[in-house]
Amino acid sequence: MVTQIRPPRREEMDAYYRVLPYVNGLPQWEPADAAWHGGPEPWPPQPTPATTEQIEEWAETDGRNDRFHPIAAFVDGACVGASATLSFEVTVPGGETVRTAGVTSTAVTATHRRRGHLRGMMQAMFDAALKRGEPLAMLSASEGSIYGRYGFSPATYRARWELDRHKAALLPAAPDPGALELVDAAQAKRFWPEVHAKVRARRVGELSPLPGHWDELSDDADGTRGPLRYLMHRDEHGDVDGLANFRLPWSPTADTAGTLVVDALEATCPAAYRALWTLLVDFDLTRTIVAPGRPRDEPLRWMLANPRAMRITRQSDNLWARLLDVPLALAQRAYDTAGSLVFTVDGDLMCPANNGTWLLRADGAEVTCVATDQAADLTVTVPALSSLYFGGGSAHDLAYAGHLTPHTDGAIGQLARMFRTDPEPHNSFGF
Repeated sequence: MVTQIRPPRREEMDAYYRVLPYVNGLPQWEPADAAWHGGPEPWPPQPTPATTEQIEEWAETDGRNDRFHPIAAFVDGACVGASATLSFEVTVPGGETVRTAGVTSTAVTATHRRRGHLRGMMQAMFDAALKRGEPLAMLSASEGSIYGRYGFSPATYRARWELDRHKAALLPAAPDPGALELVDAAQAKRFWPEVHAKVRARRVGELSPLPGHWDELSDDADGTRGPLRYLMHRDEHGDVDGLANFRLPWSPTADTAGTLVVDALEATCPAAYRALWTLLVDFDLTRTIVAPGRPRDEPLRWMLANPRAMRITRQSDNLWARLLDVPLALAQRAYDTAGSLVFTVDGDLMCPANNGTWLLRADGAEVTCVATDQAADLTVTVPALSSLYFGGGSAHDLAYAGHLTPHTDGAIGQLARMFRTDPEPHNSFGF
């Protein structure tokens, strides 16, 4: 038996795609309510199996995309495993962007699991990402028990919340200096990239969109889910500073009738944010507003006269992070609190260059992370450091769980002060 881990050739792409669950109409998410889905069911209906024509179209499109890096596992020439990375940029504390390998569409056929094929593909993707100068990998985990063994750990979170329209009165505020406008898909496609770019520049954890990210926005109905509608806000100068995609799906039951689902909402300033929500939480002929994939703590809650009217109904991790090059990644983010920390990383078998003792020093815009022979203030695992990287993880909790071991008094507090960010990191879409 001959096993190979390598990129698939063009003529092997049909077999490559057919390993992946979504191509075969199989589930892509664990059997639990998904916080990224706005419908009453756990997740959207599974797609029908892809046709040969669809697969050929994907192969042509992906073959032209220089950000798409497929990898496969072959046993005696047959494709039994498939994965890929997409080259993104992600915003880190301080507003800079870091090159990132986004691991996506990963599967091993049922007949060949637990034989090391996934680990082999992960190792190949890590090695290739490092060669491309990507010090960070990220993914959205379809199951929570798989990817920790490869060094990934939750870094951003998302919540699905519901709001009772009749209890959703907003506190008084200054009049909106701008104006709202219902627009069509063509206008939404035009302005979404501009709004997202401004939001991404300030939001830790937000991703750069791949080309064509908004191309599928449409005014057409989507079965019983209803068509997407688009709400836009312009400031007093006429510039677009906020957008929302929402729908009013048909329901066969009284329990979910009158529900407005907000699929996406972004604003570049508080006035636009408030204006968009003001209309959406008081839409005619509705009684419930549902918003999936939102931050765990939404500013809207603090605008409500009754904060209890808004309740989180689902919550989960969003993106998992994995530092591939510890010193490079840490030197590319900023730290609100100046200081220094000496820490040891050991046990990283997949990226062994991470193992060692490092001196992290932050003084305003000057950040360095270099090898040192100084005594360490603490020892940290790569998964723990990856969760802390964007500023959303708790050093205290990770220490209690055994992922951090302090060697000096105050080490955990210093780590927490240097790494923490406010607001916590969030990303508005996956991959």
